[in-house]
Amino acid sequence: MTILVLAISGGLGALARYQLEGVIAPRQKSPFPLSTLIVNVSGSFLLGGLGALVLAGRLPDSSLIWGGAGFLGAFTTFSTFTYETVQLIEDRAWRYAAWNLLLSGPLSFAAAALGYVVGRY
Repeated sequence: MTILVLAISGGLGALARYQLEGVIAPRQKSPFPLSTLIVNVSGSFLLGGLGALVLAGRLPDSSLIWGGAGFLGAFTTFSTFTYETVQLIEDRAWRYAAWNLLLSGPLSFAAAALGYVVGRY
C-alpha cells in the first residue's frame, strides 16, 4: 500500500510542478530558470513545514512518505536545476548561471528553515 500511495502522490507532485512551470515559464523574458527556482524554493518551504508538523506530532510519520518523498520529492527538481545551469554555461550566459547557482541553494535552505519555523507554531 505504501508503494501505491508514494506513486500516486509522486505523480501528483510531478503534475503540480508541470502546471506551475507552465504558468511561469511562458511569461519569462530572460533565460534565467525562474520557474525551477520558484518550484524548488516553494517545495523546500513546504517540506520544512511538513517536517515540523510531523516532529511536533500534529501529523503522522506517514505524511513524510506521501507528502515528503512522494509529492514534494516529485514537485521539486534538483536535476532540472543542474541541467538548466549547465545549459546556461554552455550558452555562455555566465551571469544567469552564476545567479542560478548563488540563489538556488541559499533560498531553498532559507525557505526550508522558514517553513520549519512556521510549522512549529
